[in-house]
Amino acid sequence: MRAAVVLAVASLLAATASAQVRIVQTNSQGDNIHLIDPATQKIVGEIKGVPINHGAAAAPDGSRIYISSEGEQTLHVVDAKTLQTVKKIPLSGRPNNISVSKDGRRVYVAIVTAPGAVDVIDTTTMEKVKSIATKGGIHNVYVTPDGRHVVAGSIAGKLMTVIDQKTDEPIWTLFDEGVRPMAFETNADGSTKRIFVQLSDFHGFAVVDFAQRKEVARIELPNDIPADKVDKGPFNASPSHGIGVAPDGRTLWVTSRPNARVYVYSLPDLKLMGAAGVSISHCAINIILSERDLGEIKQRDRIFWIELDDSVEALLCIGGLSSFVFGYSAIVHHRCIWLAAGSFSCSNEER
Repeated sequence: MRAAVVLAVASLLAATASAQVRIVQTNSQGDNIHLIDPATQKIVGEIKGVPINHGAAAAPDGSRIYISSEGEQTLHVVDAKTLQTVKKIPLSGRPNNISVSKDGRRVYVAIVTAPGAVDVIDTTTMEKVKSIATKGGIHNVYVTPDGRHVVAGSIAGKLMTVIDQKTDEPIWTLFDEGVRPMAFETNADGSTKRIFVQLSDFHGFAVVDFAQRKEVARIELPNDIPADKVDKGPFNASPSHGIGVAPDGRTLWVTSRPNARVYVYSLPDLKLMGAAGVSISHCAINIILSERDLGEIKQRDRIFWIELDDSVEALLCIGGLSSFVFGYSAIVHHRCIWLAAGSFSCSNEER
């Protein structure tokens, strides 16, 4: 089955003197990964030799790109300048998504092989130093915006596990439902305020109060599409698939696969502001960047990249309204992650 991951990562590409934005398009059907310049919509680089590549993230200083290989059950460490693998690190099982600590010293790898784990990679020695046991195979793993916690989501285990980043030990868990994509809202001091969690078989998202360690609300997406226009799926038990907090922290963007729409909620009050249609229903969302580093379109308020089943589109947001500005469809049957010149609290995945 085709699988996809979308992550927001921070990078200052070592090959350049200034920050650049790159879309990193991974390929579950092969062993290559393409780098795309979003300003020109052209392929500008290619990483080869990573069979069934899945998760991807970048070192904070931009010197490396990390890519998990399901085919080899390894983590590839790729030089961001040469785009060559410099080391393959063996893992405890089949990997899915990955995340990098804020100081760049650790890479956390979701291990989907039962009974489940989060492998911890030391980026100095480039060795696996620990496997954190979890209940159920892990598909998503995130480092919180303040870097203090690692959050792992299991679909099969029906559990969200919060891990202390200093000790690499689990400290609390939540849910009895398959845990899908998540997004994070922060307090004024940067600490985690709320987690917005998409769950199996729910057309919407749950709201988790991080300090209280409990779910405080559940919001169902609107049924605002004529019945004959609603896509009946199948959606692999994930009708609401893709969620992200905008870089300014003022809006939450949530996709609906049956409705082929992206819904926008205000933060912190979670009031519905509007929606934008996408060209097909099988979609994912990731908030990638603000107005900077987009060449001719850098004056736009912000750009939101939407991953579809076989293409990538860009959504322009101005004053709370949105419309498509261009599409990218040169690469099909791939997965994509975003290599961006900025660190944003957003994520997405698909199984």
